[in-house]
Amino acid sequence: MATKPVVAGADGSPESVRAVEWAAREAALRGTSLRILSIASMPPRMRPNPATPDTVAGHVEEATTEALTAAARQAEAAAPGLTVHTELREHAAPATALAEAGGDALMLVLGSRGSGGFSALILGSVSRYAATHAACPVVVVREVTEAAQREVVVGVHDPGQASAALGFAFEAAALRDARLVAVHARSRSTFGGHEEPAEKEQRTLDALLASWREKYPDVQASAEIMHAHPGRVLAGASARADLVVLGRHGPGPGVGSVTHAVLSHAHGPVVSVPG
Repeated sequence: MATKPVVAGADGSPESVRAVEWAAREAALRGTSLRILSIASMPPRMRPNPATPDTVAGHVEEATTEALTAAARQAEAAAPGLTVHTELREHAAPATALAEAGGDALMLVLGSRGSGGFSALILGSVSRYAATHAACPVVVVREVTEAAQREVVVGVHDPGQASAALGFAFEAAALRDARLVAVHARSRSTFGGHEEPAEKEQRTLDALLASWREKYPDVQASAEIMHAHPGRVLAGASARADLVVLGRHGPGPGVGSVTHAVLSHAHGPVVSVPG
Protein backbone atom coordinates (compact mmCIF):
# COMPACT_ATOMS: atom_id res chain seq x y z
CA MET A 1 0.00 0.00 0.00
CA ALA A 2 1.43 3.37 -1.06
CA THR A 3 2.15 5.96 1.61
CA LYS A 4 2.66 9.03 -0.57
CA PRO A 5 -0.52 10.63 -1.94
CA VAL A 6 -1.51 11.18 -5.53
CA VAL A 7 -1.67 14.95 -6.11
CA ALA A 8 -4.00 16.51 -8.68
CA GLY A 9 -4.24 20.11 -9.81
CA ALA A 10 -7.72 21.65 -10.07
CA ASP A 11 -8.87 24.99 -11.44
CA GLY A 12 -12.45 24.29 -12.48
CA SER A 13 -11.67 23.72 -16.17
CA PRO A 14 -13.06 20.64 -17.95
CA GLU A 15 -9.48 19.43 -18.41
CA SER A 16 -8.79 19.58 -14.68
CA VAL A 17 -12.06 17.78 -13.94
CA ARG A 18 -10.90 14.85 -16.07
CA ALA A 19 -7.52 14.96 -14.33
CA VAL A 20 -9.07 14.90 -10.84
CA GLU A 21 -11.35 11.98 -11.72
CA TRP A 22 -8.45 10.04 -13.24
CA ALA A 23 -6.28 10.81 -10.20
CA ALA A 24 -9.03 9.62 -7.84
CA ARG A 25 -9.34 6.28 -9.61
CA GLU A 26 -5.55 5.90 -9.69
CA ALA A 27 -5.23 6.67 -5.99
CA ALA A 28 -7.87 4.04 -5.20
CA LEU A 29 -6.11 1.54 -7.46
CA ARG A 30 -2.83 2.12 -5.63
CA GLY A 31 -4.34 2.12 -2.16
CA THR A 32 -3.38 5.66 -1.25
CA SER A 33 -5.03 9.04 -0.68
CA LEU A 34 -5.66 11.96 -3.03
CA ARG A 35 -4.63 15.55 -2.44
CA ILE A 36 -6.24 18.17 -4.66
CA LEU A 37 -4.36 21.42 -5.03
CA SER A 38 -5.76 24.71 -6.31
CA ILE A 39 -3.85 27.96 -6.65
CA ALA A 40 -5.64 31.30 -6.30
CA SER A 41 -3.36 33.30 -8.55
CA MET A 42 -3.90 36.81 -9.83
CA PRO A 43 -4.08 37.51 -13.56
CA PRO A 44 -0.77 38.68 -15.07
CA ARG A 45 0.40 42.18 -14.08
CA MET A 46 -2.17 42.42 -11.29
CA ARG A 47 -1.50 42.39 -7.55
CA PRO A 48 -3.89 41.89 -4.62
CA ASN A 49 -4.87 44.98 -2.62
CA PRO A 50 -5.28 44.08 1.07
CA ALA A 51 -6.91 47.46 1.79
CA THR A 52 -9.91 46.66 -0.38
CA PRO A 53 -11.11 43.09 0.21
CA ASP A 54 -13.83 43.26 -2.48
CA THR A 55 -11.32 43.21 -5.33
CA VAL A 56 -10.33 40.96 -8.19
CA ALA A 57 -8.17 39.03 -5.72
CA GLY A 58 -11.20 38.28 -3.57
CA HIS A 59 -13.19 37.05 -6.53
CA VAL A 60 -10.28 34.90 -7.70
CA GLU A 61 -9.96 33.30 -4.27
CA GLU A 62 -13.73 32.68 -4.07
CA ALA A 63 -13.83 31.08 -7.52
CA THR A 64 -10.80 28.93 -6.73
CA THR A 65 -12.34 27.76 -3.46
CA GLU A 66 -15.52 26.79 -5.28
CA ALA A 67 -13.50 24.90 -7.89
CA LEU A 68 -11.62 23.06 -5.16
CA THR A 69 -14.82 22.07 -3.37
CA ALA A 70 -16.36 20.85 -6.63
CA ALA A 71 -13.19 18.88 -7.45
CA ALA A 72 -13.36 17.09 -4.09
CA ARG A 73 -16.97 16.07 -4.79
CA GLN A 74 -16.00 14.82 -8.25
CA ALA A 75 -13.13 12.79 -6.79
CA GLU A 76 -15.37 11.18 -4.17
CA ALA A 77 -17.93 10.31 -6.85
CA ALA A 78 -15.24 8.78 -9.08
CA ALA A 79 -13.78 6.69 -6.25
CA PRO A 80 -16.24 6.23 -3.36
CA GLY A 81 -14.53 5.74 -0.02
CA LEU A 82 -11.30 7.40 -1.13
CA THR A 83 -9.57 9.67 1.39
CA VAL A 84 -9.49 13.12 -0.22
CA HIS A 85 -7.63 16.17 1.10
CA THR A 86 -7.77 19.65 -0.40
CA GLU A 87 -5.25 22.46 -0.35
CA LEU A 88 -5.67 26.08 -1.43
CA ARG A 89 -2.60 28.19 -2.06
CA GLU A 90 -2.89 31.93 -2.52
CA HIS A 91 -0.89 34.23 -4.76
CA ALA A 92 1.51 31.51 -5.94
CA ALA A 93 2.75 30.90 -9.46
CA PRO A 94 0.69 27.88 -10.60
CA ALA A 95 3.45 26.20 -12.60
CA THR A 96 6.08 26.27 -9.87
CA ALA A 97 3.57 25.53 -7.08
CA LEU A 98 2.35 22.40 -8.85
CA ALA A 99 5.88 21.25 -9.68
CA GLU A 100 6.91 21.73 -6.04
CA ALA A 101 3.81 19.79 -4.88
CA GLY A 102 5.27 16.76 -6.62
CA GLY A 103 8.15 16.69 -4.15
CA ASP A 104 6.23 14.50 -1.69
CA ALA A 105 3.78 12.91 -4.13
CA LEU A 106 3.48 9.44 -5.58
CA MET A 107 2.56 11.18 -8.82
CA LEU A 108 1.22 14.53 -10.00
CA VAL A 109 -1.86 14.53 -12.25
CA LEU A 110 -2.77 17.52 -14.42
CA GLY A 111 -5.10 18.44 -17.24
CA SER A 112 -3.66 19.23 -20.63
CA ARG A 113 -4.43 22.91 -20.11
CA GLY A 114 -6.24 24.95 -17.52
CA SER A 115 -8.96 27.57 -17.37
CA GLY A 116 -6.62 30.21 -18.73
CA GLY A 117 -5.70 28.18 -21.81
CA PHE A 118 -6.53 29.07 -25.39
CA SER A 119 -7.95 26.53 -27.80
CA ALA A 120 -4.99 27.09 -30.12
CA LEU A 121 -2.57 25.90 -27.45
CA ILE A 122 -2.25 22.13 -27.55
CA LEU A 123 -0.46 21.79 -24.23
CA GLY A 124 -0.78 24.44 -21.54
CA SER A 125 2.38 26.10 -20.23
CA VAL A 126 1.59 25.11 -16.63
CA SER A 127 1.24 21.43 -17.52
CA ARG A 128 4.33 21.55 -19.71
CA TYR A 129 6.43 23.13 -16.94
CA ALA A 130 5.26 20.70 -14.26
CA ALA A 131 5.73 17.69 -16.55
CA THR A 132 9.39 18.58 -17.05
CA HIS A 133 10.31 19.95 -13.60
CA ALA A 134 8.47 17.92 -10.95
CA ALA A 135 10.56 15.33 -9.12
CA CYS A 136 7.80 12.69 -9.34
CA PRO A 137 6.05 11.08 -12.30
CA VAL A 138 3.65 13.56 -13.93
CA VAL A 139 0.50 12.41 -15.71
CA VAL A 140 -1.08 14.73 -18.28
CA VAL A 141 -4.69 13.66 -18.84
CA ARG A 142 -6.67 14.24 -22.01
CA GLU A 143 -9.75 12.34 -23.14
CA VAL A 144 -10.09 9.03 -21.31
CA THR A 145 -12.03 6.19 -22.92
CA GLU A 146 -14.79 4.76 -20.75
CA ALA A 147 -13.81 1.16 -21.57
CA ALA A 148 -10.38 0.14 -20.36
CA GLN A 149 -8.21 -1.24 -23.15
CA ARG A 150 -5.93 -3.06 -20.71
CA GLU A 151 -2.78 -1.95 -22.45
CA VAL A 152 0.15 0.10 -21.18
CA VAL A 153 2.64 1.39 -23.76
CA VAL A 154 6.15 2.48 -22.76
CA GLY A 155 8.54 4.25 -25.09
CA VAL A 156 12.14 2.98 -25.03
CA HIS A 157 14.72 5.20 -26.68
CA ASP A 158 17.92 4.22 -24.87
CA PRO A 159 17.77 0.86 -23.07
CA GLY A 160 20.47 2.03 -20.67
CA GLN A 161 18.23 4.83 -19.37
CA ALA A 162 14.85 3.11 -19.49
CA SER A 163 14.77 1.52 -16.03
CA ALA A 164 12.54 4.09 -14.29
CA ALA A 165 10.02 4.24 -17.13
CA LEU A 166 9.89 0.44 -17.43
CA GLY A 167 9.45 0.02 -13.70
CA PHE A 168 6.54 2.46 -13.66
CA ALA A 169 5.00 0.84 -16.75
CA PHE A 170 5.20 -2.71 -15.40
CA GLU A 171 3.68 -1.65 -12.08
CA ALA A 172 0.87 0.20 -13.87
CA ALA A 173 0.20 -2.82 -16.09
CA ALA A 174 0.16 -5.18 -13.10
CA LEU A 175 -2.32 -2.97 -11.22
CA ARG A 176 -4.61 -2.83 -14.26
CA ASP A 177 -4.23 -6.48 -15.22
CA ALA A 178 -3.07 -5.09 -18.57
CA ARG A 179 -0.59 -6.17 -21.20
CA LEU A 180 2.56 -4.10 -21.67
CA VAL A 181 4.04 -3.07 -25.01
CA ALA A 182 7.58 -1.63 -25.07
CA VAL A 183 8.01 0.42 -28.24
CA HIS A 184 11.25 1.53 -29.84
CA ALA A 185 10.42 3.76 -32.79
CA ARG A 186 13.02 5.37 -34.98
CA SER A 187 13.31 7.19 -38.25
CA ARG A 188 17.01 6.49 -38.84
CA SER A 189 19.12 6.13 -35.69
CA THR A 190 19.14 2.97 -33.57
CA PHE A 191 20.38 1.77 -30.20
CA GLY A 192 23.93 2.89 -29.63
CA GLY A 193 23.76 5.54 -32.34
CA HIS A 194 24.75 3.28 -35.24
CA GLU A 195 22.94 1.02 -37.67
CA GLU A 196 22.04 -2.44 -36.38
CA PRO A 197 19.87 -5.16 -37.87
CA ALA A 198 16.26 -5.14 -36.71
CA GLU A 199 16.74 -8.62 -35.29
CA LYS A 200 19.48 -7.39 -32.96
CA GLU A 201 17.34 -4.48 -31.80
CA GLN A 202 14.53 -6.91 -31.08
CA ARG A 203 16.85 -9.10 -29.02
CA THR A 204 18.04 -6.05 -27.09
CA LEU A 205 14.49 -5.10 -26.19
CA ASP A 206 13.53 -8.67 -25.32
CA ALA A 207 16.55 -8.96 -23.02
CA LEU A 208 15.64 -5.64 -21.41
CA LEU A 209 12.15 -6.91 -20.64
CA ALA A 210 13.32 -10.27 -19.32
CA SER A 211 14.35 -9.04 -15.87
CA TRP A 212 11.10 -7.12 -15.47
CA ARG A 213 9.10 -10.18 -16.46
CA GLU A 214 10.71 -12.01 -13.52
CA LYS A 215 9.52 -9.30 -11.14
CA TYR A 216 6.05 -9.08 -12.72
CA PRO A 217 5.39 -12.62 -14.00
CA ASP A 218 1.68 -12.01 -14.49
CA VAL A 219 2.22 -9.14 -16.93
CA GLN A 220 2.12 -10.13 -20.58
CA ALA A 221 4.91 -8.02 -22.09
CA SER A 222 6.07 -7.67 -25.68
CA ALA A 223 8.49 -5.46 -27.61
CA GLU A 224 7.95 -3.71 -30.91
CA ILE A 225 10.44 -2.07 -33.30
CA MET A 226 8.85 0.54 -35.54
CA HIS A 227 10.37 2.60 -38.35
CA ALA A 228 8.58 5.91 -37.89
CA HIS A 229 8.88 9.12 -35.90
CA PRO A 230 8.76 8.17 -32.18
CA GLY A 231 6.50 11.08 -31.23
CA ARG A 232 3.97 10.16 -33.89
CA VAL A 233 4.02 6.48 -32.97
CA LEU A 234 3.58 7.05 -29.23
CA ALA A 235 0.94 9.77 -29.65
CA GLY A 236 -0.95 7.38 -31.89
CA ALA A 237 -0.61 4.58 -29.34
CA SER A 238 -2.26 6.83 -26.74
CA ALA A 239 -5.54 6.53 -28.63
CA ARG A 240 -5.81 2.84 -27.73
CA ALA A 241 -3.73 2.49 -24.55
CA ASP A 242 -4.85 3.09 -20.98
CA LEU A 243 -1.54 4.86 -20.38
CA VAL A 244 1.57 5.85 -22.34
CA VAL A 245 4.78 5.98 -20.29
CA LEU A 246 7.77 8.14 -21.22
CA GLY A 247 11.11 8.49 -19.47
CA ARG A 248 12.92 11.75 -18.80
CA HIS A 249 16.26 12.59 -17.29
CA GLY A 250 14.80 14.21 -14.19
CA PRO A 251 13.81 17.73 -13.10
CA GLY A 252 15.17 20.45 -15.35
CA PRO A 253 14.39 23.16 -17.86
CA GLY A 254 14.61 21.07 -21.00
CA VAL A 255 12.21 18.61 -22.57
CA GLY A 256 13.03 16.24 -25.39
CA SER A 257 11.34 16.73 -28.73
CA VAL A 258 9.71 13.29 -28.53
CA THR A 259 8.31 13.90 -25.04
CA HIS A 260 7.03 17.31 -26.08
CA ALA A 261 5.40 15.86 -29.21
CA VAL A 262 3.65 13.09 -27.28
CA LEU A 263 2.47 15.36 -24.46
CA SER A 264 1.18 17.87 -27.01
CA HIS A 265 -0.64 15.49 -29.35
CA ALA A 266 -1.70 12.56 -27.17
CA HIS A 267 -5.28 11.31 -27.20
CA GLY A 268 -5.18 9.84 -23.67
CA PRO A 269 -3.19 9.95 -20.42
CA VAL A 270 0.60 10.22 -20.73
CA VAL A 271 3.05 9.98 -17.83
CA SER A 272 6.51 11.51 -17.80
CA VAL A 273 8.75 9.52 -15.42
CA PRO A 274 12.02 11.02 -14.12
CA GLY A 275 15.04 8.77 -14.35
